[in-house]
Amino acid sequence: MSKSEEITQKLDLKSTIQEEDIPAIDLYMDQVIQLFDATYNESLRNEDEKVLTKTMINNYAKGKLFIPIKNKKYSKDHIMMISLIYQLKGALSIKDIKSVLEPINEKMATEDFSLEIFYNSWVKLQQKNAVNFIDEMKSHEREVENQEAEEMDKLILLIASLSNMSNAYRKAAELLVDELTELRKGSK
Repeated sequence: MSKSEEITQKLDLKSTIQEEDIPAIDLYMDQVIQLFDATYNESLRNEDEKVLTKTMINNYAKGKLFIPIKNKKYSKDHIMMISLIYQLKGALSIKDIKSVLEPINEKMATEDFSLEIFYNSWVKLQQKNAVNFIDEMKSHEREVENQEAEEMDKLILLIASLSNMSNAYRKAAELLVDELTELRKGSK
């Protein structure tokens, strides 16, 4: 098995909370955490890392990253929003995540907006991104293998190459957050 295949297998990129995986009934916080743990636990770096904690969820609620909860229970919409936050938090600051999700929260509160349609579109993009990532990972590995270097140096080159791409994607996302913020200012 190649390094890229080994890594992509550990990352379990196709793991996601599908809309149909979310119960139709409202869940308590512990149940929400269990749902996320069951879905993403295999992709954690080590056993000390947590998928989601009560503190994280409370901070997201206090930061108004999703619509207010009712009776200490989380609806399907809350779980979809928490899932979006979970995916965004690896690349964006909480402030940027709030900027990205604010228009969705506003639409949910004031319009006939289907979060399910939006969320399912996101899941489709995520699944396609997983396939693209595997191809890109193999391409990076081939490029590194073509370098005249010792095995450890090749691993360092692969790490540097992936970090470079990660930074480029993060910076591109941040520029788009800024564009979204300016667009929203102009429409008010």
